[in-house]
Amino acid sequence: MTDLYTFALLIFTSFFTLINPLGTMPIFMSMTATLNNQKRKRTAKKATVVAFFTIIAFAFSGQILFDFFGISVHSFRIVGGVIFFTMGWDMLQARLGHIKHTDDEDKIDAYIEDISITPLAIPMICGPGAITNAIILMEDATEITQKIVLISVIAVVLLLTYAILVGASKITDKLGETGNKVMMRLMGLIVMVIAVEFFFSGLKPIVLDMIQS
Repeated sequence: MTDLYTFALLIFTSFFTLINPLGTMPIFMSMTATLNNQKRKRTAKKATVVAFFTIIAFAFSGQILFDFFGISVHSFRIVGGVIFFTMGWDMLQARLGHIKHTDDEDKIDAYIEDISITPLAIPMICGPGAITNAIILMEDATEITQKIVLISVIAVVLLLTYAILVGASKITDKLGETGNKVMMRLMGLIVMVIAVEFFFSGLKPIVLDMIQS
């Protein structure tokens, strides 16, 4: 039972820091500035639901992708570690990802409806880091109870993401620009630590196989 709690804590910490809803808040507010509260809530809800099913889909299809392309989980851990480290470094510098923004998007109602899918859900919420994390953790979840915990904790993280985005106006005002940058740097440091763990956990078996060969 203790191992299950530890696994759940790892899932929550890694996904919450990688999704980084607090860092996404300023972007969400700027992209939905012209929407009223009801439409803003609907946008946040759609974005988190799409992100949830995307992450789950990648989590369950990860092994199939490994077998199809002949990829080992150790190699994926190394690449995942590099991705996490890069993301963590950007977060540590308080830099947010660049989003392509067209001049006509505010004039197109259809785009405002679909903005919850891209770029909010993908890649802002469900980015490469979250996808990589889902595949690796699903590979580690060898028991059915661990898989259930994984799905449940991901759902909890995305529920928290939804709540944070809905209350983005109040939270952003209370934290202020300095508070948001401090929080982003703190999460970036955690992501970089997780990146080092993933990198060396994937590198060690490969090096040992090379030595034995």
